[in-house]
Amino acid sequence: MFADRAKIFIKSGKGGDGHVSFRRELFVPNGGPDGGDGGRGGDVIFVVDEGLNTLTDFRHIRKYVAQPGEDGGKRNRHGKDGEDIIIKVPLGTIIKEAESDKVIADMSDSSKQVVVLKGGRGGKGNQHYATATMQAPKYAQPGQQSMELFVQLELKVIADVGLVGYPNVGKSTLLSRVTNAKPKIANYHFTTLNPNLGVVDLDGTKGFVIADIPGLIEGAAQGVGLGHEFLRHIERTKVIIHMVDAASTEGRDPVEDIKKINAELEAYNPKLLERPQIIAANKIDAIYSEEESPIHRLREEFESQGIKVFPISAVSGKGLKELLYAVHSLLESMDSEPVVFEQEFFPGEYMDHPEEPFTVLKLEDGLFSIEGPRIERMLGYTNLESEKGFMFFQNFMKDNGILEELERLGITDGDTVKIYGHEFDYYK
Repeated sequence: MFADRAKIFIKSGKGGDGHVSFRRELFVPNGGPDGGDGGRGGDVIFVVDEGLNTLTDFRHIRKYVAQPGEDGGKRNRHGKDGEDIIIKVPLGTIIKEAESDKVIADMSDSSKQVVVLKGGRGGKGNQHYATATMQAPKYAQPGQQSMELFVQLELKVIADVGLVGYPNVGKSTLLSRVTNAKPKIANYHFTTLNPNLGVVDLDGTKGFVIADIPGLIEGAAQGVGLGHEFLRHIERTKVIIHMVDAASTEGRDPVEDIKKINAELEAYNPKLLERPQIIAANKIDAIYSEEESPIHRLREEFESQGIKVFPISAVSGKGLKELLYAVHSLLESMDSEPVVFEQEFFPGEYMDHPEEPFTVLKLEDGLFSIEGPRIERMLGYTNLESEKGFMFFQNFMKDNGILEELERLGITDGDTVKIYGHEFDYYK
C-alpha cells in the first residue's frame, strides 16, 4: 500500500535551567554569584529528501524528540545546547497540526528546510540578577519549556496533470503508452492503489508530468473506500483529464461518469472544479453503435462549459497526439509556479499563549486555593525564601491574572492562600 499519510508526535528540547552558585575560593571569603546559563534546547527541523517517495518509515517510528539543553553550572559554566532533530520527508509532503488539520508547512521545494518547533531558551544563572542592593541572589531563571505537537504528514503527488476516471476506463494503458511509467495493467475492478507518475515528452516542447490518480468511486469525498487518500493527490495538479469509456463496454454512461466524478471533486474541495479540464473519450475503436454517437453526446453536454472532448484509443494510439498537445497548450497558458499550500498554523504563536488553565477557588471564608501546571512549575523553579524570589513569583501571579481572579472572588487582607503545600497571607 502506498504510504501517503502518517501521524507522529514531535517535541523540541527544553532549555537548561540557570544555576545558583557563589564564588568560593581561598582568600575570597565573600565571592559573588557565578551561576552559569542553561543551554538552548534542540529544534525539530523537517527537510526534503528527494531519495524518499513514501511515508512508510513514519509507520514504524512515531515519536521524534530533540535533546534538552544542559543546566548551567558553577563558575559561570554555560550548559551545552541540545542537539536538533532532523526529520526527512519526501518532496510534496504537507505538515499539518493534527487536531485542527491546519497547514504548518508545505515541503514542495526540493531545497526546503523548516524549523517546525523551536527549542526552549536556556535560563539565566544567578550572576545576572546581582544588583547594588541584592549582591547575593539565590534564584536563577528556569529554562524555557519545550514545545510539542501531534502532526499529520500527508504526501500529495506533485504532477502537472491528474488523470481521473472510474476503474477500467484505460488510464493505466494511456499512461504506459505516452510516458515512461510502467503501471500494472489488467481488468481490476478494485482499481490501481498507487498513484503512477510519468513524464510526457512532446517533440519541440517542454515535457510535463502526468499522474494516474487511482480510480474514484461514488462516495469517495465522504471517505468511502480509499476516497480521501485518492482525492488528496488531485489537489496538486493544474489540469485534470477525465477519462471515460466512450464505448460503454461495461455498461456505464460516459456522460454520467463525468458528472459523478465532478460531484466527488466538488464535495472534497470546490476549488478543484476551477482547474481546467479535458475529457479523453477512450475506446473509440470499440464503438459499434450506429445510433447516437457517444462522442457527440459528450461534446454537446460539456463543450458548452469549456471542457473539450478528445476521442482516443489508448490501445491503438489514435487521437493521443491531439490530446497531449491540447494539455500542453493549457499548461503553457497557466502560471508555472507549483500549487503550494499556505501556512495556516503557527506553532510559535500557539506556544507563546499556552492554554494551560489555572484554577482559583474559594474554599471557605478567608481560605483560597490556586492550582495549575505552570504555577506548579514556577514554584519548583523559585526560591521563595528570598525576598527577590518571592517578588518574582508575585509578579508572575499578577501578570497571569491570578491576583485579579482572587480579588474577584472577594479575597481581603489577611486571608490565606494555599498553593501546592505552601500557605501565604494575602496583603494588597
